[in-house]
Amino acid sequence: MSWTRKILRVNLSKGSCTSEPLNMEWAKQYLGQRGLASKYLSEEIDPKCDALGPDNKLIMATGPLTGTMASTAGRYSVICKSPLTGAIACSNSGGFLGAELKFAGWDMIIFEGKSEKPVYLLVQDDKVELRDASHLWGKTVWETDDILHQTHQDPQLRVACVGRTAENGCLYAAIVNDKHRAAGRSGVGTVMASKNLKAVAVRGTQGVGNLEDAKTFMAAVDAGKGVLAENAVTGQGLPAYGTQVLMNVINGVGALPARNMRDVGFEGAENISAEAMAEPRASDGKPNLTTNAGCFSCTIACGRISTVDKTHFSVKDKPQYHGASGGLEYEAAWALGADTGIDDLDALTYVNFLCNEDGFDPITYGATVAAAMEMFEEGVITTKETGGIELKFGNTEAFVAVTEALVANEGFGPDLALGSKRLCEKYGRPELSMTVKGQEFPAYDPRGIQGMGLTYATSNRGACHLRSYTVSSEVLGLPIKTEMGDAEGKPELVKAFQDVTALVDSAGLCIFTTFAWGMDNIAPQIDAACEGDWSVEGCMEAGERIWNMERMFNTAAGFTGKDDNLPPRLMKEAIKSGPTEGQVSRLDEMLPQYYQIRGWTEDGTVTKETQQRLSL
Repeated sequence: MSWTRKILRVNLSKGSCTSEPLNMEWAKQYLGQRGLASKYLSEEIDPKCDALGPDNKLIMATGPLTGTMASTAGRYSVICKSPLTGAIACSNSGGFLGAELKFAGWDMIIFEGKSEKPVYLLVQDDKVELRDASHLWGKTVWETDDILHQTHQDPQLRVACVGRTAENGCLYAAIVNDKHRAAGRSGVGTVMASKNLKAVAVRGTQGVGNLEDAKTFMAAVDAGKGVLAENAVTGQGLPAYGTQVLMNVINGVGALPARNMRDVGFEGAENISAEAMAEPRASDGKPNLTTNAGCFSCTIACGRISTVDKTHFSVKDKPQYHGASGGLEYEAAWALGADTGIDDLDALTYVNFLCNEDGFDPITYGATVAAAMEMFEEGVITTKETGGIELKFGNTEAFVAVTEALVANEGFGPDLALGSKRLCEKYGRPELSMTVKGQEFPAYDPRGIQGMGLTYATSNRGACHLRSYTVSSEVLGLPIKTEMGDAEGKPELVKAFQDVTALVDSAGLCIFTTFAWGMDNIAPQIDAACEGDWSVEGCMEAGERIWNMERMFNTAAGFTGKDDNLPPRLMKEAIKSGPTEGQVSRLDEMLPQYYQIRGWTEDGTVTKETQQRLSL
């Protein structure tokens, strides 16, 4: 529907909700969602503000294609300053809430200040009000969603909310919508809870409109859907196996980290893979994977819906976990599994259910437990700190126990709620935190895949695969094949992926479309929907502008080029065995060239010339 040209500003301190016109000058420069909301945040807050104080703002934003018939056009993002990293945060989610917000007539919601008591926001088209949420405080995501649906008696109501971990101050709490879709990383849920905002419930009935050229748009959309259907990844692999199709692939090429990235290659990978999820269990003859699922307007449907074996120790006496719910995606399966040395598929699925039910990032959580396990095995942490739990790599029962402690905010739980950076600093072993800018790595070892090392180091939100997924090129050969172990050419590759991703995230589309789509597929859809110049060149310039704006926010927040680094383990400790044996990250070779290509100074500062060229 392109832009609705309206934003909703909610002042939680005053209890007011006001409509404002969208800044169309900014929209034509930053498009929407990630880019446009980051522009609003950059203009409205001090980057040095306390991320959990009332001066931070939380923005829920859609893109101009959100809610349209474009494939995967159900995305929205949450933008704020991160309490986990201190950098700019932009966490993207699918499901149905983004489209519903658009149907209600809003491009974005800006939350500012802090409510005196718990509240939730009810949006019913133009009717908007803050309501008391005291009865919801202390409830899980699942309970909150059910109560709001019971209260408002509308099955098409869409709910985004936080769980108990956010209320308790866990620094990597998520905002969960539709019960198992999440704006999952960087602690955006912690910021939401810090404002005493429990939930946002949205119902929209205004439909789709405001397309610049509807006929041309539909032609471009239909062509794009054809490309997705014919592609092996988006038309076959992801629908059948989801992102978990990568588990055996990445393990096979020698880039699957294990045990806090101490090892590369996990002997239990097959047991927690997509293929294992589809295999019938001996106990009841049913597979872990119940079905796949798609978000709004998605023709890929990579989502997993799973069930746990009812006789498994983790759920045996807990019937609330016997039903089907959001299953393991690749990143979660890696962080909860390979990184902790655990290959019990049912246990990992149960822990993933807890991540959804109480709203916390499984990547940061799994990596934090992995760091704790390494410190436990070294004697830095003992059963005195863990409450008697033998927190060793591969101990499934211990892993389940500390997860339940985190949710209950008891025992070792509050320590784990810090994230690995602060946890390792607390116990005097900061080098064991596998993070960049305070955010934990995802499931690709940067020693094995060189482009991902540069991706992690330069990511504006801390370690992240979704800011520049060079795995697509280095492993899958899409759109061109580059060699995993080569450093040459990777600065150019990373910059290109970063700029394209910034643009896609700002359009309201899912980044998984780029396994099949190039900018020549994406730009025509945006150009037909939106006024302004959205040619391939115009789109790429907007993506570059967004990336540099985020960099400038972080510079103002106190980050420098020294923060574009990797932990010593990945720079000095070579991979011990397998196809990538002997490799370390060659970040030192790639980073100076990357800065030069970006038009930054030798210490990573955006130059005045680059600012002027991009109209920053």
